[in-house]
Amino acid sequence: MTDVVGVAAAVTTAEILAGTDLGEALLAPWERGRLARIRLPERRADVLAARLLLRLCAARVTGRPPDAVVLAQRCAACGRAGHGRPYLPGRPDLGVSLSHADGLAAAAAGPGPVGIDTEPRTRRPGPLPVLSRLLPGPAVRSAATAPDPGPALLRLWVRHEALFKAGLAENGARLLERTDDRRGAVTAVASAAPVNWIPLDRL
Repeated sequence: MTDVVGVAAAVTTAEILAGTDLGEALLAPWERGRLARIRLPERRADVLAARLLLRLCAARVTGRPPDAVVLAQRCAACGRAGHGRPYLPGRPDLGVSLSHADGLAAAAAGPGPVGIDTEPRTRRPGPLPVLSRLLPGPAVRSAATAPDPGPALLRLWVRHEALFKAGLAENGARLLERTDDRRGAVTAVASAAPVNWIPLDRL
């Protein structure tokens, strides 16, 4: 499947929930159970939107309809199912990833490892001593000296999270970054193979 190009999308939760005919019934029972335990309606909507978007991305890459995409999760630390890194059972050649935050949803699917992270453009990660331990030192120091370090630090953060989710090192990954002013989102994708941004209406 070396000719397969991965896809990534980052949109608002409202776009997914209002702009597609997909719904909660598409989720597996274990996903619906997790969703039911989320008390905040806004967070619940974000989680649902990200899982639906992930199915659209995986459907685009596999050529199967979204309702035929089976998603699973397993935690590498404890070995239990239902949380941890998502994957497509029976498709070890493909990686999938999702992210959601404050009215935003993002997902990616493609050959090999892939990770995606999205955050509201106004979010400011920190504090700086914590970021310095997590992110590459020179990059953090450079961003911190800018007149307004917030946007640069946020870009470093989403890149770090995407790499972590993909299980890739920065020097061995393809990185895509996007600032979407209309949606107020900053998103990064880390992957082993090429990934293209795809608008929602083409998924």
